[in-house]
Amino acid sequence: MKRQREPTYDSRSGINVDRRTFMGTMACAGAGMSLGALAQPTPTPPAVAPPKAQRATITLFVNGLAHELELEPRVTLLDALRDRVGLHGTKKGCDRGQCGACTVLVDGRRINSCLTLAVMHDKQAITTVEGLAVNAEPSVLQAAFMDLDAFQCGFCTPGQLCSAVAMIGEARAGTASAVTADVKARSNPDTISDAEIRERMSGNICRCGAYPNIVAAIRHASAKTG
Repeated sequence: MKRQREPTYDSRSGINVDRRTFMGTMACAGAGMSLGALAQPTPTPPAVAPPKAQRATITLFVNGLAHELELEPRVTLLDALRDRVGLHGTKKGCDRGQCGACTVLVDGRRINSCLTLAVMHDKQAITTVEGLAVNAEPSVLQAAFMDLDAFQCGFCTPGQLCSAVAMIGEARAGTASAVTADVKARSNPDTISDAEIRERMSGNICRCGAYPNIVAAIRHASAKTG
């Protein structure tokens, strides 16, 4: 036989309430009080001024001109050249050192300017594509790129040119190449094979695919300036 629930007498209302109803009512009341507490606005903490960014003063010698800059140590050489010096020939491509569009020369060596910090090159000689011309006339390499159609959209061309300048110098200095057994054994040190040019220029990507003409222009310029 099922046991009947015993009613509970509520003295405030004078109503008999069973135990289950009473407990449910109390639970709902407690939940309402909790929600009311959560609904109270949380006080806003006082505003704290961000710490002042550290800055460094450096001098970049770009294309023969001195540029004194005050910038944050985290600024890349690429951003300093484009945004602070105002030389936009150096391009920002992948921004991670994979395409070579940002290649510049630092003390004669080619580097990816997106992978290095400007403060690391204080008082060093930097050459961008704007500094390759000779007496305001295109260099032999630049003229070869134009004459042999060694570009299409032109976005990668500044990096290709800077890289090629250093590459020709590296080949003449006898720097090792992965495709040449003995670079010092050449009968003519100014003669660079197409395979060697491709290997030495492999860090510069041309998304238009103008590689045959780029190789031809570099080979032409190398022989002409030898």
